[in-house]
Amino acid sequence: MTPQNPSDDSRWSDLDRPPLNAVALRRGLVREGGLYREIEVVQQTGSTNSDLAARAEAGKADEGAVLVAEEQTAGRGRLDRRWTAPPRSGLFFSVLLKPTEVPVARWGWLPLLTGVAVATGLSRAAGVDTALKWPNDLLVTVGGEERKAGGILAERAGADGVVVGVGINVTLRADELPVPQAGSLALAGAVGTDRDPLLRAVLRSLEDWYGRWRAAGGDPSASGLQETYTAGCATLGRVVRAELPGERAVVGEAVALDGDGRLIIATDQGMQEPVGAGDIVHLRPA
Repeated sequence: MTPQNPSDDSRWSDLDRPPLNAVALRRGLVREGGLYREIEVVQQTGSTNSDLAARAEAGKADEGAVLVAEEQTAGRGRLDRRWTAPPRSGLFFSVLLKPTEVPVARWGWLPLLTGVAVATGLSRAAGVDTALKWPNDLLVTVGGEERKAGGILAERAGADGVVVGVGINVTLRADELPVPQAGSLALAGAVGTDRDPLLRAVLRSLEDWYGRWRAAGGDPSASGLQETYTAGCATLGRVVRAELPGERAVVGEAVALDGDGRLIIATDQGMQEPVGAGDIVHLRPA
């Protein structure tokens, strides 16, 4: 892991992608009584989630620690899928949360909460319509097509912590997309792609939603989280295929989210099956 070096001219090799301003980020986000305690920006690392989880397990990070990387070389999504992008082309960061006053059974809402926070923050700061694909993808529209522009990965860190990692494609150009189904805020027509205000907006939104959820004891209904996620979820109302562990698949209409954040799929056999983990494929529009 290499710290930022202001004298490193390679940081400016792409003038459309200036580096993040760590000092300004700290000044704008770290405050007395707030969630964030420290914000560190590194030039490159394998995975911000892995790094921050290791610090938490070693007792070297507190709740509200934020680790941001200008480039990730071993970023991971769900199911250990790789997430790679050119340096400074996106936002790649992790946050350590310790919701000890919330029953562990409700911690499964944290990736969904993060999705709501990211979508809300980006809609305000980038002016882009975003949608959420259950359980953890951020979707944008590029050329009339639904594309994945971001993802979320939540992992336990020690006995009382969760590291929430976020990756967002900001300025990726069409010829830089890792797969045809990918997108970016720029390709979706964002009115602003300056990563500093985008990151501030997302982290402030995360602080707000996390505070609401924690104050409600993790209750997704009382905190407004379940209703808001449902309203912004592109998966609901669509015919989907859920690819489940054990090579099992369930096909049907995604009709609701239950109180545990599970996706309820109504099958052709008249069954309503809750899905708590798996890969979701959108088969056709709502």
